[in-house]
Amino acid sequence: MPTAQALAIAQEAGLDLVEVAANATPPVCRVMDFGKYIYEQQKKAKDSKTSSAKLKEVKFRPRVETHDYMTKLRHAEEFLFHGNKVKLTLSFRGREMAHTAIGFETIKRAVSDLAHIAHPDNEAKLMGRNIIVMMSPLPANKRKLKYNAEEEDEAAEAEHPAASASEDPKAPAQ
Repeated sequence: MPTAQALAIAQEAGLDLVEVAANATPPVCRVMDFGKYIYEQQKKAKDSKTSSAKLKEVKFRPRVETHDYMTKLRHAEEFLFHGNKVKLTLSFRGREMAHTAIGFETIKRAVSDLAHIAHPDNEAKLMGRNIIVMMSPLPANKRKLKYNAEEEDEAAEAEHPAASASEDPKAPAQ
């Protein structure tokens, strides 16, 4: 088809004549809305970038105290709540390797404590001196904070500032 005829068809339809394959013989063109095409390409590129979740790591020890364990659990929960994958690692030193059962117990406890916000990708495995398990977050509508409850309250307040302002106990009485 001659270029002039193709241009006339494109103008008639109110669209653009876009060269798709310049190296082909003869060159290949399409009649399309070029602005819309560019917008969709940018949207696809943006979506593909945001879908890659970051990997965060939380390290445990076999004989971890309750407060330290809960702090690490809160960090892992926060990472998962924001959509990141979490790698739970438990490291052994020296003679602790003789008691790997204690390590597996700690990791299984962490996995069960995070079950409300994530699921394990695989079983906990002993690799060298470490026990490793990967956790993937649940879909956004099923994630609930359990150990970071005040953070969830702040997130809800940010979404609905008018509703939370009326419930503020520090607000002056009217």
